Amino acid sequence: MFSHIMLGTNDLDRSKAFYDAVLGTLDVPPGGVDRYRIFWRTKTGVFSVSLPIDGQPATVANGSTTGFACQSPEQVNAWHAAGLANGGTTCEDPPGLREGPAGKLYLAYLRDPDGNKLCGLYRVPRG
Repeated sequence: MFSHIMLGTNDLDRSKAFYDAVLGTLDVPPGGVDRYRIFWRTKTGVFSVSLPIDGQPATVANGSTTGFACQSPEQVNAWHAAGLANGGTTCEDPPGLREGPAGKLYLAYLRDPDGNKLCGLYRVPRG
């Protein structure tokens, strides 16, 4: 459904360090810088951050969350820990199992250094 997701940043170097660490836990190679943007490319899509083209400060979208697919609860925990170690802040409940209409999900939430809300998500197989 999506070709790419792009979030705004006010500091490319800080964002590159944060996302290289966080996405590295998902086996995504380091991002490539293209003038005022950084791209992390995978077989399933592209994630990127960009300085705003209009020259105004990047701002956080209220109510938005960007989710990253993880392969296990351990990978979710590693994703979360890498985010905290690289300038992110935890938000919502601590990493853990949640149950709802979609089944069991192992989730962790972070805000990146610019305040964008992120989620690491593992869908527990129905047994």
